[in-house]
Amino acid sequence: MDTAAVYAQFAESQALNGGSPTYQDWARGVAADPELCSLLDGLPEPKRQPNLLFAAARLVGAPSGGWAGVRTWLLAAWPEVEREMRARATQTNEPRRCATLLPTLAAIDGPVALIEVGASAGLCLYPDRYSYVYTSPDGGRTRLDPADGPSAVVLPCTIEGPVPIRMPDVVWRAGIDLNPLDVRDPADLAWLEALVWPEHTDRIETLRAAAHVVAEDPPRLVTGNLLDALPDLVAAAPAEATVVVQNSAALYYLTPAELVTFEATMDELRRTRGAVWLSNEGWTVLPAVAARLPQGLSPQFILARDGEPVALTDPHGRSVRLL
Repeated sequence: MDTAAVYAQFAESQALNGGSPTYQDWARGVAADPELCSLLDGLPEPKRQPNLLFAAARLVGAPSGGWAGVRTWLLAAWPEVEREMRARATQTNEPRRCATLLPTLAAIDGPVALIEVGASAGLCLYPDRYSYVYTSPDGGRTRLDPADGPSAVVLPCTIEGPVPIRMPDVVWRAGIDLNPLDVRDPADLAWLEALVWPEHTDRIETLRAAAHVVAEDPPRLVTGNLLDALPDLVAAAPAEATVVVQNSAALYYLTPAELVTFEATMDELRRTRGAVWLSNEGWTVLPAVAARLPQGLSPQFILARDGEPVALTDPHGRSVRLL
């Protein structure tokens, strides 16, 4: 792993496309800094990623502003930043992704038992508790609210394709994560907020509102490896419900061998339990899914149902283009 190259690529792709001049500046700075790259190389490879470094630094108290000032602070604070990086993982829990999942999820016959792998704090397990405002290319706006009335969480999303007309009927929900977070714990909530990029203040507001919804009715979150814990969790779901297993920006962290095992597990669960698999991942994560896209598309994320692409989505849930 060439650490400098990783940070340079992050600067010119994810940070640029994701709308964070701050992280683009910081990543360029790290890429051009042999001393910082050497410190990062002292960490296990999965712990060297830009999102983890920048979130840990901000959690510890990194100053805002340009790289020059941040570099001076980071070198002085490195022992504390390194401790946080070793102890934590990137667990961005973006509730706005529910807006890109909803059109496909709502089309599945219910009632639904919703299971998320890589659930973090479980904020994406509550698509039926949030309100949505979809804007079409012609400027039309459609609002969907939960059955018991408008939610304090309102998720705006631009949409190309049919606008959903109903909410999913979620009767049971659970998640799996190596280190589940609890939104009722101030330290866990602070970490979730640190993972949101600096310029994305609207995402912070949505995160806090969604955390309040989840805190009122906490989900069942299982600590464990998704490859080991998923079959038992599916078995615990109500027999009368359609099991929907969803993942969003989670499979990126699996090895190629683990991906093969996970796909085989989902094949088996579809055969034996009738489970539906909704995968919302970067286009390089599942090559077989990307290969099924029409020619000429250059997506950031692909939403697939049982391995078949059904939509292109924004990583932070701002837009969905149904195929």
